[in-house]
Amino acid sequence: MTDTVSLTMDTPVEHSLLDQDAQAVIGRPLDRVDGPLKVAGRATYAAEYQLDNVAHGFLIGAKFGRGHVSRIDAEQARKMPGVIDVFWDFDHFIRNPQQGGQKSRPVQGVREVQYYGEPIAIVIAETFEQARDAAHAVHVEWIEAPGMFDFDGRLDEAVTPPDGATDAYACKGDIGAAMAQAAASVDQVWTTPSQNSAAMEMHASIASWDAEGNLTLHGAYQMPASDRQQLADALSLPVEKVRIIARYVGGGFGAKLGIAPESVASALAAKAVGRPVKTVMARQQVFDATVRRSNTRQRIRLGSTAEGKLIAVGHETIGSNLPEEDFFEPAGISTHFLYAGEARRITHDNVPMNRLLSGSMRAPGEAAGMLALECAMDELAQALDMDPVALRKLNEPAADPQKDKPFSSRRLVECYDDAAAKFGWEQRNRTPGGLRQGEWLIGHGMAASARSNKLQPSKARVAIEADGRVVVETDMTDIGTGTYTILSQIAGELLGQPLDRVEVRLGDNRYPPGAGSGGSFGAGSSGTSVYVACQNLREQIAGKLGVAAGDVTFKDGMVIAANRATPLGEVAGGMDVIGEVEPGKMDEDVTQASYGAHFCEVHVNVHTGETRVNRWVSTFAAGRILNEKTARSQCIGGIVFGIGAALHEEAVHDWRNGKIVNRDLAEYHVPAHADVPHIDVTFLPERDVHANPLQAKGIGELGISGAGAAVVNAIYNATGVRVREYPVTLDKLLAGLPVV
Repeated sequence: MTDTVSLTMDTPVEHSLLDQDAQAVIGRPLDRVDGPLKVAGRATYAAEYQLDNVAHGFLIGAKFGRGHVSRIDAEQARKMPGVIDVFWDFDHFIRNPQQGGQKSRPVQGVREVQYYGEPIAIVIAETFEQARDAAHAVHVEWIEAPGMFDFDGRLDEAVTPPDGATDAYACKGDIGAAMAQAAASVDQVWTTPSQNSAAMEMHASIASWDAEGNLTLHGAYQMPASDRQQLADALSLPVEKVRIIARYVGGGFGAKLGIAPESVASALAAKAVGRPVKTVMARQQVFDATVRRSNTRQRIRLGSTAEGKLIAVGHETIGSNLPEEDFFEPAGISTHFLYAGEARRITHDNVPMNRLLSGSMRAPGEAAGMLALECAMDELAQALDMDPVALRKLNEPAADPQKDKPFSSRRLVECYDDAAAKFGWEQRNRTPGGLRQGEWLIGHGMAASARSNKLQPSKARVAIEADGRVVVETDMTDIGTGTYTILSQIAGELLGQPLDRVEVRLGDNRYPPGAGSGGSFGAGSSGTSVYVACQNLREQIAGKLGVAAGDVTFKDGMVIAANRATPLGEVAGGMDVIGEVEPGKMDEDVTQASYGAHFCEVHVNVHTGETRVNRWVSTFAAGRILNEKTARSQCIGGIVFGIGAALHEEAVHDWRNGKIVNRDLAEYHVPAHADVPHIDVTFLPERDVHANPLQAKGIGELGISGAGAAVVNAIYNATGVRVREYPVTLDKLLAGLPVV
């Protein structure tokens, strides 16, 4: 019987076993263990599993923004070559995806359509192409109803999130009075558009039932443990009858946190036709019917003394979502703790709209919110004629200014200093519009980066086989972030095995439930559950050898104690333990976050307004860095994401019906290679003893936080033009550029 050992993070972990560094694999820039599989095409993604007798599904979406489906005529489609059936279930198809981490099903019932593209039926055929072609022959009749498609004209209809929504409302002092007393102030509105995660792998599910009524779903999902519960609830099944397999996920960025419409449609269709059904969303359907980052309207108010000390900090956000959905874009989440200031007002409201679901997208909150906050800080620095770095350092809080509690660790000032020195900030352009080379205006900008850190419940099984090989099992996923590698390193370090002697098995509900990939908590949470299991195994092994756990060294497959080396398999073969971690008092007693600073140079064409990001330096502090190479890749990817948010990304909704009109990667613009310079990333040494026994903090979403603001601040420095409506496209710059 496998033992389970638990850790609740109620106290700091001052001494980590990872510091022993006997195997010397933690923190090193090691290659991904799954890299060879991916480049050889042997890493199997959701749509690539080869099941016998599989049929192909193609979703049919509503071609109207709101209304009632009165009739579906599928007779012509059913007669087309290869078509098996056209299937719909108005009561049980899900209206929209579920939010990440939720245990219950999303809203069910699709006869009453709430957004353009809402899936209402599915064609099942022998091939994908036959299903897709037949979908065009299905005739849907509907009765259209008035929809809520206007955002700007309905701001007064915004509703507050439900009671208990984390950090939705936080007010302290009288911000109006503080603003009136301020020697310098900023009071402006920034807007950000809807965005799509645009992961490389489309949403896909293969559903198959066995004779006992058990469902297996091979899916592209980030959180198999909670996704399993959502799917079981949607199908009215006991959770033990549902298994999700997601061993490799080709990017998610939040769009694959909860189950999406293709999962339930595939499962119901597979049961109806008596064979497995594979449904892969087309790229346009991903834009139509998965999840978007909400558009936002953000009012930022900053007031300071003549010396630059903040006395007022206001961040009021209005976003949008489907009616009756609780999720809101928490744009002010880092504003709570990033800068000092006695009077504070941070709010979030939602305008109900008939647009597809808004939910978590990489760095929900910070990615959109810091586009406004960090630009507002730049404006305040300009009003004070003050160095933007100096303004931020002056307002560095000694403790969380909103909650009056200490920070777990915070090296933000050191990040400013390190990145500024590497960038050459002292030699920056100091006069907006004052530096030019030929037809290019040159500007320099910077911004802070901050991303809250969380620990989530997680379990992992660690087993030692007879030959000493170590096996790690958890349904945690790897969405390209490096989970396979990180968990291999933790287990290899603690049990003294090189990485080729460690096997990590992920993404299958047959393994213990992990935290899933989201919120930058994956490595810390799943890594801690592996740590706890390995720690117990070390103690058991020491007990068998009759020595204290601290007197044993694990290295190169050997257990070394009392001047004797024994092969790991010989002393511990057959042992296995499930490690479990739960958040505890550390989650409440301290404010945990990762921090960083971005510095960039842009060139803006004086004739066309074209912006080129020419140079980039960032420094981060995020606790122990578990793998320098995968961590750097995550930060670079986030920075690229931030460049896109500043200059390119915008999901455009048709004002008449809410439809996204630029619904593929030809029209929805993301950065290409030519848009991105070399990115210099540095990590400061840090250990966060309050976060987890690894002393590591989240990094996957840190890179994007504040990155876009650095670009826009540099654009202002180059041109003297302030743009507060994202993205900063050419048309928003042209009128303010110098007359040539």
